[in-house]
Amino acid sequence: MKRRAEITGWGKYVPEKVLTNNDLAKMVDTNDEWITSRTGIKERRIRTDTDTTTSMAVAAAREAMTVAEVDASEIDLIVVANSSPDYLLPAPANFVQHELGASCPALTVAAGCSGWVYALVTASQFIETGAYNNILVIGVELISYALDYTDRSTCILFGDAAAAVVLQPSTGDAGVMTFELGSDGGQAHHLWVPGGGTRNPVSQNVVDNREMYIRMNGQEVFKFATRKFTSCIKNIAEQAGMKPADLDLIIPHQANLRIIEYAAGLLGLSMDKFFVNLHKYGNTSAASIPLALVEAIQEGRVKPGDVTGMVAFGSGLSWAGAVVRMGEAVAKVAPQSVVAGVMQ
Repeated sequence: MKRRAEITGWGKYVPEKVLTNNDLAKMVDTNDEWITSRTGIKERRIRTDTDTTTSMAVAAAREAMTVAEVDASEIDLIVVANSSPDYLLPAPANFVQHELGASCPALTVAAGCSGWVYALVTASQFIETGAYNNILVIGVELISYALDYTDRSTCILFGDAAAAVVLQPSTGDAGVMTFELGSDGGQAHHLWVPGGGTRNPVSQNVVDNREMYIRMNGQEVFKFATRKFTSCIKNIAEQAGMKPADLDLIIPHQANLRIIEYAAGLLGLSMDKFFVNLHKYGNTSAASIPLALVEAIQEGRVKPGDVTGMVAFGSGLSWAGAVVRMGEAVAKVAPQSVVAGVMQ
C-alpha cells in the first residue's frame, strides 16, 4: 500500500478582537445588511497589539502538536503558508521553528489564499517518499495590516487567524489521496498589493496613492473563483475514482458565501455538503481552509474514513485542491471550541 500523509493533529488560533459589520459601518460607507447580503460575513477577527504572524502560527502549531502527541524535538519539517510575514527577511517559518524549540528545516509557501493547500501537498510528498515522518503544516495570515479601511470593497472581506495540522505516515488508507495545483499569473493584477515590493518600492507616491494596500477586481476574481472551484473539485474527485457528490464533505476557501453557493449550484450539490464558517471569520487567506477543517473536526462533521475535498483560490491568480481521507485520529478528541487559542 502506498505510504500516505495522514492528518493526526490540528489546532487553531484566532485573535480576541472581533470586528463586526456594525463596527465597520462606523469606519466606511457600508452597513450590516449590505455586507451580509453580498458576502455572508458577519464578523471577523483582527489582531491585537500582542498578535504577530509568528505568535499566531506558534499557538496553532502547539495545539496541533498536543493533539498529535508529538514534541518539538520530533518535528522533521515545518511548512508555513503565509503572505503577511512579520519581516521581509527572514521568512516566517524560521521564526516559528525557533519559537517552537524545534531543530528541523523550515520553509514558507507564499501562494495567497491557496497557500495552505500548496503547503499540505508539498509536505505530503516528504511523507510519501519516506524522507520525513512528522511535519507541521501551518496556515497563518495577519492580513489586516494590508487593508485600506477607506475601501469598502476589500476591508469588509478579510480577517486574521492561524490554523495548523500535523502530518504523519498513515498506517492504513488515510491521508492525502489526490491533488491539483494551478496558477494563472496573467491575471495577477486582479488581486494584488501594487506597491511596496522591488518593482514599485515604498515611496511617498506609493503612500499617497495607498498602493501598499490590497487591491481587488471583485468581478474578475468571482468569475475565476467559481470556474476553478468547480473544475478543481471535479478533477481531484475523478483522480480519486469518485464524483464530487461522493465526497463526504467539501471544505472550500472561505472567501465569499456567494462563490460557494454558486459553485454548489454548478456542481448540483446541496449546501449541506459544504462546511462554512466565514460568517465568523471572513476571508483569512492561507488560514482559511485549515481553520475550517479544525472546526469541522471539532464539531463532529469529519469522522474516521470520511473523504474530504478541499479547494482554494486566490492571489496569483492561483488555485489548489486536495482529496484527503480521514483516519482514526479524528475520533480521539471530543468536539470542542477554541477561541483565542484557549479551549472553551
